[in-house]
Amino acid sequence: MADDSKPPTVAARPTALVAHGHVRDDPWFWLRERDNPDVNAYLEAENRYTERRCAHLAPLRETLFAEIRSHVQEDDDTAPAPYGTFEYFTRTRTGQQYGEHLRRPRGGGPETTVLDENQRAEGTDFFQTGDVEVSPDHRFVAWTEETNGGERYELHVRDIATGNDIGSVVPNCYYGLAWSADGRYVFYTRPDDAMRPYQVLRHEVGTPPESDVVVFEDLDDHFDVFLGATRSGDWIVITSASRITTEVCVIPAGSPTDASTLIEPRVEGVEYHLDHHRDRDANHFVILTNADGATNFKVMTTPVATPGRGHWRDLVPHEPDVRIANVDVFADFLVLYERHNGLERLRVVTPDGADSHVIAMRDDVYSTWPDSNLEFATPVFRYGYSSLVVPRSVYDYDVRQRSATLVRQQPVPGYVADDYVTVREWATGDDGTQIPISIVHRRDTLLDGNAALYHYAYGSYEATVEPVFRSIALPLLDRGIVVAISHPRGGGEMGRHWWDEGHLEYKINTFLDFNACTRRLHEQGYGSPQRTVARGGSAGGLLMGAITNLAPELYAGVVAEVPFVDVISTMQDPSIPLTVNEWDEWGDPRDEVIYRAMLEYSPYDNIRGDRRYPRLFVTGGLNDPRVQYWEPAKYVAKIRSVSPQTDVVLKIEIGAGHSGPSGRYDAWRDEAFTQAWILETLGRA
Repeated sequence: MADDSKPPTVAARPTALVAHGHVRDDPWFWLRERDNPDVNAYLEAENRYTERRCAHLAPLRETLFAEIRSHVQEDDDTAPAPYGTFEYFTRTRTGQQYGEHLRRPRGGGPETTVLDENQRAEGTDFFQTGDVEVSPDHRFVAWTEETNGGERYELHVRDIATGNDIGSVVPNCYYGLAWSADGRYVFYTRPDDAMRPYQVLRHEVGTPPESDVVVFEDLDDHFDVFLGATRSGDWIVITSASRITTEVCVIPAGSPTDASTLIEPRVEGVEYHLDHHRDRDANHFVILTNADGATNFKVMTTPVATPGRGHWRDLVPHEPDVRIANVDVFADFLVLYERHNGLERLRVVTPDGADSHVIAMRDDVYSTWPDSNLEFATPVFRYGYSSLVVPRSVYDYDVRQRSATLVRQQPVPGYVADDYVTVREWATGDDGTQIPISIVHRRDTLLDGNAALYHYAYGSYEATVEPVFRSIALPLLDRGIVVAISHPRGGGEMGRHWWDEGHLEYKINTFLDFNACTRRLHEQGYGSPQRTVARGGSAGGLLMGAITNLAPELYAGVVAEVPFVDVISTMQDPSIPLTVNEWDEWGDPRDEVIYRAMLEYSPYDNIRGDRRYPRLFVTGGLNDPRVQYWEPAKYVAKIRSVSPQTDVVLKIEIGAGHSGPSGRYDAWRDEAFTQAWILETLGRA
């Protein structure tokens, strides 16, 4: 019988990996053999060891779970979103893991259940929906669901009034649903063997899935296919997108059996995204694009009748210091979702571009976003707002009056906002670049260098970690821990150049920036190396692996969740899901320049025995299609081999995928486990 009190050992089976005349020895390459009993035995042994190693934290875990739960109003409704003669909302109930989708007559009245996820989840250990879409005539709801975390969904259609499911289940779907105008057809996407969405199919409600029609297919492995509909209800939009290039086709929602129409053929490096506007005087597509050197994007229009590139005209010109990330189109106005100086803002623009104004926000460090806006012809725009000390809030903005009305603020039992303070700091990177940091802590926390620091970041895909309120962080804050979110290059906080300077051969900047932020936080008294835990997941887990190799002396502990740590081997293998279309982010290691750049930072390839690693808490998901389970598994195996003194635990979700447990109570317990480990590492257990 295995001794679970000691770290598991796993056999080293040397494998030589050769590229560009360089040899990498990978003794744990074989852990990718998913059906090998030795692999499963190893993963189970790691889970048993983790439970045994952390058993003494069980009382603290229960305390933290209770605290997390205490700050959640468990019986709660979202703000109802008007849509035609109805308004739609979701509800959570005490003791239930998932939400319930509901509707009622506009303005109030009897409620109807559209979809109860708890009923759908009965008898499963894991459950998640991908998309939930109501037909334009409000008769049907279409949704996708899956039960193992692998992200291959099944499509269901239900008559809302009767509660009866219509027709057979459609298997093997991906994200994205769109209805025809008459509610007769629903369009969906399908992934290939590598989990790349590559087809759009048309399903006639009530017919067998075998009769579904492929209306679009993209065979280029670099491109994902996305599906949506314009808010006007007139068009179904199909976008083929790599990280740097897009191409859009449209189908009239009123003539859903028509062939798709290409707007403009793809040109490498040119992105464009499409919505639709119509009124008494015009009928045109609204295009967000980086064409003509508009690095931070601009807004253009083109007639529906002649949509090609030769007819595109500027509506909102490019500004070098303002990144236009998205455009919401309504009958009487447009809303631009912008980033400026590291913060978001919402700009309202008239359809002719002649007038615009920015919606005023209340704090210096905050996040804002378009909320649920289901109607095209409305004078009201609904947006969300939050900061690290202001719970998530929903506002209705009257565009004509230029006034905002608070519709709902997330209730947080036991929370007193005045007890906390948020600030923005800036760190100086190794090359002089200024890197923003969002910080929150209790007002009574002493910032004398003895504080404990929890430091989070992501830093990839031009994505941002917004400074929004998270009640789940309150157990840390209330124990005097400073919570900091760094925004290193590789994300999108400062515009497109922020991503350009933090991906491909410049990826090393992401890791150097994070370490620079840690040093700045220490200099300002927010923590010290002996009292700092860093955390990141997925591509942020890659960040954790890299900073642990580059500057382990800065951290007492590191949490690497589903970490992408075996960069070169994964990017060299096109058979692994989601690899080829990731080359625009990480690079193709068949290029020697890219290979050498990856070799400089790849966490797995840079583990060495001549350094003191901090404590490590590593997670993975057996069914994860985004970061394969073997990456964290072999990472831990190698750490243990070359640095046996390192205190490292590995927690693998056997029945889940990339996002961990699906139910909210299960997710809270999972977070309590992680926080207990963090508190012990920081000396606050």
